[in-house]
Amino acid sequence: MVGFAALLLFTWYYAATLFLIFAGMLLGVGLNAMTTILGHVVKLPHALRLTIVCLVLASLLSGVVFLGGTTIAQQATALSGTLKAQIVSVKAFLERNGIDTSYFELGGSNPSSEPSPGATPTHNLPSAGALASSGGAIVSQTFRLLLGTVSAVGNLFIVLFLGLTFAAQPSVYRKGLLFMTPARHRAPAEVIIDRIGETLERWLMAQIVTMFAVFVVTSIGLEIIGIQGAFILGIQAGLLAFIPTVGALIAGLIVVLASLASGWVAAASALVLFLGVHALESYILTPIIQRQALEIPPATLFAFQILLGTVFGIWGLALALPLMAIVKVIIDHFKGDEVSLRPV
Repeated sequence: MVGFAALLLFTWYYAATLFLIFAGMLLGVGLNAMTTILGHVVKLPHALRLTIVCLVLASLLSGVVFLGGTTIAQQATALSGTLKAQIVSVKAFLERNGIDTSYFELGGSNPSSEPSPGATPTHNLPSAGALASSGGAIVSQTFRLLLGTVSAVGNLFIVLFLGLTFAAQPSVYRKGLLFMTPARHRAPAEVIIDRIGETLERWLMAQIVTMFAVFVVTSIGLEIIGIQGAFILGIQAGLLAFIPTVGALIAGLIVVLASLASGWVAAASALVLFLGVHALESYILTPIIQRQALEIPPATLFAFQILLGTVFGIWGLALALPLMAIVKVIIDHFKGDEVSLRPV
């Protein structure tokens, strides 16, 4: 009991690092799955197939950045301005209808600090203390921004490094896990590890197909409707499709807000498109592609997402489904053992 309590305490304090390691493991599982699929086409050593997969993925990413980097940057800038303007418009609309919006202030200027209309404007130079205070605030914000950027880039490299090392020698880490398992539990542990790996591989491959389909349909649909930033909106919708339920809701909200700038007809058309894409994802792609990968009730998954998202933030929200898949594999294994031990 003391050891279990210490493990829970360790998990709580170092949850962000553990989620980072788990994300690297997921990347390694995905790369290993692609390498295995390539092995059905060409008979090459595992290391060479992994190199080919990494080169293809890097070439695709570089091609997207090289060919569409300027377009993505322009559309992202325009989309940011559009979303801010639409949020201000929605806030003003709610205030006109008597709804309190003080809970989502946008960081604007404080009305009490603005001069009254009849006051005489002053043009006095700021004091040395004010200049020093402003300079310190600028330096502090710049330093915070640099630290955030370095942290994000560092996390990205950690995930990439872990993914590549896991995918390069998956058998080594599998044997290591089995070696740490007591001898009497080694056989069931081997079955559980293999089932977890197969489940995560099937789910990741199905998820990649689903995300790509959401990106293509959303981008083409918004381009037909005439919404500015259709390509970047399609990218964010495809990326957010990685997070079930919650990701689709966030993507739909962003799409509708961005479409308000083109009029109510365009916004209604974008809403219909979002509902169609959500129906395509939930009732066609997921049942067909992922029916053999995961079978988790939507309400259970959503409750688990909300729980992990509230406790651990964005990491818990994004990785709730694969974590739940691992738990489900373990529970199914022990339930199967119980059924096999029952007398007929």
